[in-house]
Amino acid sequence: MDELSDAPNGEKKHEKINGVFSTQIIQKVGTGTTVRKTVKKTYWYVDELETGEIDIQPLNVNYVPSGAKRKVSKEDFLEKFAPEPEFYINTVYPKMREMNMAVINGEAHRERGENFSAELEFNHALTIDEENVRANFGLGLTYLERGDDSKANDIFERLVKLEAAFEPEHKHLFNEFGINLRKNKMYEQSVEYYQRALGLSQVDENLHYNIARAWFDKQNYPKTKEHLDEALRLNPDFEEAKKFLDYLAKKNLLPGAAAAPGAARPKDGGAGGGKPSSGPINVDL
Repeated sequence: MDELSDAPNGEKKHEKINGVFSTQIIQKVGTGTTVRKTVKKTYWYVDELETGEIDIQPLNVNYVPSGAKRKVSKEDFLEKFAPEPEFYINTVYPKMREMNMAVINGEAHRERGENFSAELEFNHALTIDEENVRANFGLGLTYLERGDDSKANDIFERLVKLEAAFEPEHKHLFNEFGINLRKNKMYEQSVEYYQRALGLSQVDENLHYNIARAWFDKQNYPKTKEHLDEALRLNPDFEEAKKFLDYLAKKNLLPGAAAAPGAARPKDGGAGGGKPSSGPINVDL
């Protein structure tokens, strides 16, 4: 797992640490003459980062990586973790592959509009790892597209508790889910969803724009303006936010704005000519 290979110049090249490792904790149980030692073994999925730190994630009861990741130093890792290559090949990898194939199949069914088949596949993946982000997003989107707001809300409640759902690698699914919450008139959930993301990403102008859209749907125009102003503070060239503020003013939806007929309502579409955000969330229009 941590191997050396020949580099072109003849020197030994370090290979990144990756795979399944274990840690052991020895505990004493009982007292006096009945005391005995027990060994608690924990399995981890491990990946070495470019910084040299080690990313570790525990395996769940189905032996797939699940839950929060954390970092340890390489020194601590080498001291406390033991490789488990056979366990990975015989147990972990087959389960990971089964789960990933269920997610891929579910996404393919959803693309074709086969919502009930998609639901079955996503649910199968979630029996293996109930915190799988792609499966949760996929199932939630399936319910939203089917108009099943009650089940969609159950998935929403799960997603807002998963920090991994707001990571950059899931930004497309994040946006699609936010759009569908609004389309299904789940405005309370939409606001909470974006506020949760804001708590994890403070400097994203597009995220503030999305929150403004959610508050607009709830007809809370002061809150709408507050987040549009913040979006423009972060990116003064954000054209869509400027157009949105102009619309609010022309429709006399803000204190002191003069009423004017004919203002075009902000519509679903592209992000306009504004500078692209460096943050993890794209404009969801």
